[in-house]
Amino acid sequence: MPKGQPIAVPDDGLTTRQRRNRPLVMVHTGDGKGKSTAAFGVGIRGWNRGWKVGVFQFVKSAKWRIGEQTVLERPGSLHEETGEGGPVEWHKMGSGWSRTRKHGDDVDHATAAVEGWQEIKRRLAEETHDLLILDEFTYPMKWGWVDVDDVVATLRDRPGFQHVIITGRNADPRLIEVADPVTEMTKVKHPMDAGQKGQKGIEW
Repeated sequence: MPKGQPIAVPDDGLTTRQRRNRPLVMVHTGDGKGKSTAAFGVGIRGWNRGWKVGVFQFVKSAKWRIGEQTVLERPGSLHEETGEGGPVEWHKMGSGWSRTRKHGDDVDHATAAVEGWQEIKRRLAEETHDLLILDEFTYPMKWGWVDVDDVVATLRDRPGFQHVIITGRNADPRLIEVADPVTEMTKVKHPMDAGQKGQKGIEW
């Protein structure tokens, strides 16, 4: 896309401005590092534009308080105090569970995931947010806890102007089909390969 120009212009009857300002479904997938971090970066941009930002985490434990949460919640507080930027909400969906599924059983996790998705559907229907970040949301779909076809239909038919970012490995092909930009993070090297665990400031 030289100089920011699209390779092709569809014959869809829309003006350049209308086509440019359509709400997007964005998917960050793949085995590489940085999927959530990139999504939270968009959240910061959105806050700066005055958007109502909602973050919904599905996999990371509810006991964790990752760095991005503090970084995004502080601007949300600043908005409440001064009106600058936009409001920010951060939600740990369900009881909090990780990829290892150590807390509770599969029924508990599935129920929590379904409840979380139903809450997001309500918010989409009510146009509560301008940007929704569904962090690690590919996993409940992969494990069959949330119906992929329901997700696709809900995203496709959402009203108003609502951007949605979904992160996580192994994005379902049906989700990729309905998405606009899809980025696959490819792992080339990772410290874990050499036995080094995550560290403060890099992973959280």
